[in-house]
Amino acid sequence: MADEGGRGPAGRRVSAWMILAVVAAALLVCCCSAAVGLLISWWAGLFHTPT
Repeated sequence: MADEGGRGPAGRRVSAWMILAVVAAALLVCCCSAAVGLLISWWAGLFHTPT
């Protein structure tokens, strides 16, 4: 079994900075979408006390 391009497993390893960047981007997307959802709910009056 020869590796493609002559690269071993170390050639396909992802750096820790890339993993951290992907995790940070995912957290940013999650937090922003949650904030937008809360803002829309507030504007729709879902958090106001019924009178």
